Amino acid sequence: MGRLSRLIAGCAGVAVAVFGAAALLMSLRGAPPDGLFTDPAAALVPAGLGLLLRVLPVSHRIAGRVVHGFAHLLMVFAAAIGVLGLAGHPGPAIATLVAIAALVLLGHLLRTLQGAERRQRRLVGELEDREKFAATLLQSMNEAVMVMDANYHVIDVNRRWRELTGHAADEPVRFDPPPVPPSGSSGDWLLPRLDGGAVPVLAAVAPVPDEQGTPRAYVATYVDIADRKRAEETLSEHAAELERGNTMLREANARLEAALTFKNDLTSMLTHDVAQPISSIASLAELLRADWDDLPDDIRLELATKIDKNTQRLIKMLNDLQLLFRLDMGSVTARRAPVPLREVAEAVAAASSAGEEVRVAIAEGLSALADRGHVTAVLQNLVNNAVAYGSPPIELSAERLGETVELTVRDNGPGIPDDLLPNLFGRFMRGAGLGLFIVRHLAEANGGSVRYEHATPQGARLVVTFELAPV
Repeated sequence: MGRLSRLIAGCAGVAVAVFGAAALLMSLRGAPPDGLFTDPAAALVPAGLGLLLRVLPVSHRIAGRVVHGFAHLLMVFAAAIGVLGLAGHPGPAIATLVAIAALVLLGHLLRTLQGAERRQRRLVGELEDREKFAATLLQSMNEAVMVMDANYHVIDVNRRWRELTGHAADEPVRFDPPPVPPSGSSGDWLLPRLDGGAVPVLAAVAPVPDEQGTPRAYVATYVDIADRKRAEETLSEHAAELERGNTMLREANARLEAALTFKNDLTSMLTHDVAQPISSIASLAELLRADWDDLPDDIRLELATKIDKNTQRLIKMLNDLQLLFRLDMGSVTARRAPVPLREVAEAVAAASSAGEEVRVAIAEGLSALADRGHVTAVLQNLVNNAVAYGSPPIELSAERLGETVELTVRDNGPGIPDDLLPNLFGRFMRGAGLGLFIVRHLAEANGGSVRYEHATPQGARLVVTFELAPV
């Protein structure tokens, strides 16, 4: 529109100048006869030239000012000619002045339009520059960005978004609907890819509000955190490995402490419990050898009997130690089978040093599912413990409780002091040797347990629980 309007105005200026020149020539020749085109028409020549200069496009600012200033002078000159013609030719002069005013107005209007056009071009250029800058900024961002309208239709995406989702450079967005995190949420998310995979990202969606605050667009950003996730997983694996190492170290320390405790307890036991019968055997044997000829037969028999008892005690203690080592190594296994409890109890009672003081009160046919040798060892240790620390009579009983059977050894002694109960079944119970420790482990090896109860009105009850053998 600007170029066309300037062309038309320029042509009009040239036409007015030519018309004014022709009118001036005709006036000088005395035509027309009515004198319409007389001297005032000469004002049209500078007015037309002024209009032509007014609409000429001049790029240089100073040159433009000179040209437009000269155009103003021409217009002023044309107006002066018209004013001078008012005296002799008022009609043509007024018409000429009106024409000059119209030309001035036309020139001003064109200049205004030109200014508006320049401003429009400048604004359009600025908008284009801004759009280019925004597009360049969008494409140069390291974060993946997706721009959507108010209805979540994709307007544009950047290069990084295409890389993360597997889109080609000029490929249209093939997701429908587009991958957008749940409304109002932000944080770790999985951005889907065209190949069916997913990329861990830090996603966020921000609305672009209008003047009323209503979202007119949305901008979704996605930051690739795959490296961070891998680093976190690696760190977690290292932490887990370190924790496993710490656990193994703690277990090793616990085993070392247990082994050290076992060594100290074993040393203490060997120093006292084992050394005592050996010392007694040595003393009795030396006395028997030194005074053999002077000792009567009954004294010899008594000394030999004491030596035999101490020897048997020592043999039992060594057997218990051997079993203790096997228990600590975990090499004791139970071969469970139905065990007739009355039969085993009677055999243990018959072999006991207490003899008839050990009574059996177990019904026929009551059997436990356990290792027979272990049940025998359990009863022997409990009976020996009752003989050593309790008082007769000693009673062996058993009863069925649901799918279990409880085997009880009771004595009528003072019972076990309360301060000893917490460690009653420990490895080296003070004053009880290894018997109760072995009982506990053999019972547990057969799926059972052992406990202590105060007997009424006095005495101790040691109760071992085994699984009831099927009939």
